[in-house]
Amino acid sequence: MSAKILTADDAKKANIVIIENGKGTQAVHDVVTALRANRRTGSANTKTKAEVNLSGAKPWRQKGTGRARAGYKSSPIWRGGGVVFGPKPRDYSKKTPKSVRKLALRKALSARILAGDVLLVDAPAIPDGKTAKFLAYVKSNAQDARNVLLVSPAFEETTFRAARNVGNVLLISASDVNTEHLLRYDKILLTGDALAKISERTAA
Repeated sequence: MSAKILTADDAKKANIVIIENGKGTQAVHDVVTALRANRRTGSANTKTKAEVNLSGAKPWRQKGTGRARAGYKSSPIWRGGGVVFGPKPRDYSKKTPKSVRKLALRKALSARILAGDVLLVDAPAIPDGKTAKFLAYVKSNAQDARNVLLVSPAFEETTFRAARNVGNVLLISASDVNTEHLLRYDKILLTGDALAKISERTAA
């Protein structure tokens, strides 16, 4: 079958709760912020004046030279010296309650469904793993969308092979799709039993 727009009525028949008011907006913000923060490595590191490998000898005598007093070469005011209040390795991760994550997923999905950006499609059949065939499948279903999210309960290995060089299409299982995925892509293609799995994940 050709791509069919998933309407709000279709979603309700599939037991997906559609949020049509402002509820859940803050949850979406909190979850997306946490997802992005959790991807940060927090590995930035600078040396303080105590960690710089320089001599601890006094550069010149205290008086009589006409220059400013100096006690050590690792002073932060000198080139090659330590860094004042520089970054140190840290954990940027944020935790969000399960109920907030579920509300955010429900809100993001509702917004995309109401905007007409979610399409029901057949699972891609690419037995030979050819990228050209996969591109034809995407174009026939998503038309001229700049980037596409393809969601299915599972994918064949040949489908992954056909899609691996297509930078503007992401294949993801229905159990792994998150709020940020739903918001990032122009069109969302749902295949097979993906709708049932998402309905289970967003259930109140």
